Amino acid sequence: MASITIRNLDDDIKQRLRVRAAEHGRSMEEEARDILRRVMSDTASPRDLAAAIRARVAPGARADLELPAREPMREPSQPGR
Repeated sequence: MASITIRNLDDDIKQRLRVRAAEHGRSMEEEARDILRRVMSDTASPRDLAAAIRARVAPGARADLELPAREPMREPSQPGR
């Protein structure tokens, strides 16, 4: 089995890990292992940005807006007129 050392861990994070471990009746080390195990077991393949946007903007989430009628284009102004 591999081992890691985590340096420069915020005191707040360490304290929260200690409390969370106590709530679950285990050591901080076992709590950290459990957290890493759960996070890393999420085997969902990463999606690209376009796929993520497409999933959020599903066809049912769109609003059909009525567009105003377009007017004919005006002639561009000429310098000096």
